[in-house]
Amino acid sequence: MNLSETWFIEGDIDFELQKYKLLAYLQEVQTYFNETKLYPKLSDLIFHYNNLTSFRKNKKLLQDHFPKRIDEVNAEKLELVYQQMLADSELMQELENIIAFAIANIRPIIEDGTGIYEFVEKQLHIEPVGILPLYKNEGYVLLRYGSVQEVRVYSYTITLYEHKDARYRGIKMDLISSIDGGVIYTSEMIKREIIRNNPQMPNPAVYSIDTEYSFPLDETLLPIAKRLLVQYIGREKAA
Repeated sequence: MNLSETWFIEGDIDFELQKYKLLAYLQEVQTYFNETKLYPKLSDLIFHYNNLTSFRKNKKLLQDHFPKRIDEVNAEKLELVYQQMLADSELMQELENIIAFAIANIRPIIEDGTGIYEFVEKQLHIEPVGILPLYKNEGYVLLRYGSVQEVRVYSYTITLYEHKDARYRGIKMDLISSIDGGVIYTSEMIKREIIRNNPQMPNPAVYSIDTEYSFPLDETLLPIAKRLLVQYIGREKAA
């Protein structure tokens, strides 16, 4: 189950109706978190929270005040709906009740999700393999986790995005091989194999990430490993 960006003003502005819609969504998210699965539910939940707080705080649905996922058409639609609601004080009060209830119930679920995130992040160990080159925005990641008897080898590329207020780093990781019986292969052995297969890169940046826990790979481990790698490389550059 997913909520649309404008779920709280879609259909009838009825507290009980929207309440049960939200609670059904949050129950599904909590079940997801109970299985230590974070994404995409955690990022969606944070979006909805920011969306609601932005609506309540600004009281104007101008495009530059709304989260980035709201496009121009939706922003204009929301502003029109809001203007229509202003003429109906009872309707506006019902909407305020919906938003207050939603914010109060979403916040603790986000805290649960971020708590899981922080726990998982602390269980990941990252270190460079061998001597690193000066250029580290492209390279390889060797991932070992739990009792899985394999090493997953990923290529990665870090891209810098410019924004008027900040600079962001994005990362793309692609699985290039999976080595069965990975416990008998050291990270240094795998790096030498990577170099043999890519002689044009005599010394690529290679990082090893491992954890003793068997976290869900796509929903939890990979998203957190990506962010951890970006942060680690960022600290290396700043040092």
